[in-house]
Amino acid sequence: MVAINKAVVAVDFSDESTYIAEYARLFAEKFDAELIVIYAAPSLNQYVGFHVPPNTIESFVGEIVTGAEKNMEDFIEKHFSGLKTTGRVVTGFAAEEILEIAADEKADLIIMGTHGRTGIDRLLFGSVAAKIVRGAEIPVLTVRPDFTN
Repeated sequence: MVAINKAVVAVDFSDESTYIAEYARLFAEKFDAELIVIYAAPSLNQYVGFHVPPNTIESFVGEIVTGAEKNMEDFIEKHFSGLKTTGRVVTGFAAEEILEIAADEKADLIIMGTHGRTGIDRLLFGSVAAKIVRGAEIPVLTVRPDFTN
């Protein structure tokens, strides 16, 4: 029988993340699984040398991480109260970070949205979901946003 003891849940704190949380909660309750909720902040190191001083980039990323850590606490309290849940804010390329954490944690499932970045960001960074689906060694549940609301 398939067992899901631990799932990685990728969020970006958008409205779609609330919808993803509903699915993650369902799996956690059904399988008594532990959830590891991840937000991956961009490192922005690729912009060093584009006339932007490294200390400016580091400061900006630091502010993003600090805000994300507060958002993570609130998000977990709101959506996963009463469940075994850990939140992590990491910096780097989202797909790589999510896959690495899933492997390190020996997760059984990755839960994430099909939509995150849009417009020019998607062209520059590519689809995180597609990279994870191609690179994952475990099942990936991709959740399409609820466009009806």
